[in-house]
Amino acid sequence: MSLNEHSMQALSWRKLYLSRAKLKASSRTSALLSGFAMVAMVEVQLEPTHVYPPGLLIAFSACTTVLVAVHLFALMISTCILPNIEAVSNVHNLNSVKESPHERMHRHIELAWAFSTVIGTLLFLAEVVLLCWVKFLPLKRHPLVSVHDNNSTITPGEAAAIASTSIMVPFGLIFIVFAVHFYRSLVSHKTDRQFQELNELAEFARLQDQLDHRGDTLPPPGSHFA
Repeated sequence: MSLNEHSMQALSWRKLYLSRAKLKASSRTSALLSGFAMVAMVEVQLEPTHVYPPGLLIAFSACTTVLVAVHLFALMISTCILPNIEAVSNVHNLNSVKESPHERMHRHIELAWAFSTVIGTLLFLAEVVLLCWVKFLPLKRHPLVSVHDNNSTITPGEAAAIASTSIMVPFGLIFIVFAVHFYRSLVSHKTDRQFQELNELAEFARLQDQLDHRGDTLPPPGSHFA
C-alpha cells in the first residue's frame, strides 16, 4: 500500500469513528432528555381551581411534543445507522471501512447530531421555563399575610416563575453563543486539517513522481560494459 492510499484509509477510519461517537452521544442524549420531558408532562399537577392562561398551556404542550418528537427522530436515526457502523468498526480489516454507510449517511448523522445537541437542548431549556410557570403560577398568597404585603401585584408563584425565567434566559444566550463559537472553531479546525492533509498528499505525490522519474533516468544494467 502506498503512502497516499494509507493516508486515505486513515482519514476514512477517522471519519467512521467520529460518526460512531456522534451517533452514540445523540442516542444517549435524546433518550435522556425525551424521557425527562415525558415524565415532566405526566407528573405535573395542574390545579383544577386555577385558571391558567391558554397560551401558557398551549406553549407547554407544544414545546413538550416538539421536544419529544425531535429527540425521538434523532434517536431513530442513531438506532438505524449505528449498528451498521459498529459492525464495520469491529472488523480488523483496513478495507472494511468501505462497507460502512457513514459516508453516504453523513447528512443524516449530522442531522441527528444537530437535533439532539442543539435544537433538542434549546427546547429542553424552554421546557424547564414553561414547567416552572405551570408549576408555580397557581401559588397564591397565604390568607394570613398582612394587608401591606397583600397590596403587592406579584404573587409568590409568579415571583418564583419570573426568577426561574430570569436565570434560564442568560444561560440560554450563553448556550447559543457557545454553540456558535464551538461550530465555528470546529469548522476552522476541519478546514485546517483538510489543507494540511492536502499538502501532505501533494508532497507524497511529488516524492512519488520524483522516484518514478529517477527510475526512468537510471541506465539499464550492464550498459556501462558496452
